[in-house]
Amino acid sequence: QVQLVESGGGLVQAGDSLRLSCAASGRTFSNYAMGWFRQAPGKEREFVAAINWSGSSLYYADSVKGRFTISRDNAKDTVYLQMNSLKPEDTAVYYCAAARSPSLRGTNYGTTLGYNYWGQGTQVTVSS
Repeated sequence: QVQLVESGGGLVQAGDSLRLSCAASGRTFSNYAMGWFRQAPGKEREFVAAINWSGSSLYYADSVKGRFTISRDNAKDTVYLQMNSLKPEDTAVYYCAAARSPSLRGTNYGTTLGYNYWGQGTQVTVSS
């Protein structure tokens, strides 16, 4: 079992930056690729970014590419999502998730099916 706790959300203005953190516990963190998803009201949960166990492979949704950066610190059992140039359409609850394997290759990393464990989410609200 892996427990995930997100933090760092809040209310910001368009153009601002936020850094989300997700602290993991319970199992060896480096055994898992990690992902970030988000869910806006009335919409399905959508993929944002993913990172393999070592940080050498990164994937992003087109909507955030060039603005968001996913990273991890295995010594701190933490994955991060740096969000720059935020837009009102980025408003959502952001969730981190632990994947089913250390690698993302050949997995459903872009869908919720690729992940076993989920955090409770942190709200990000971007005002115009």
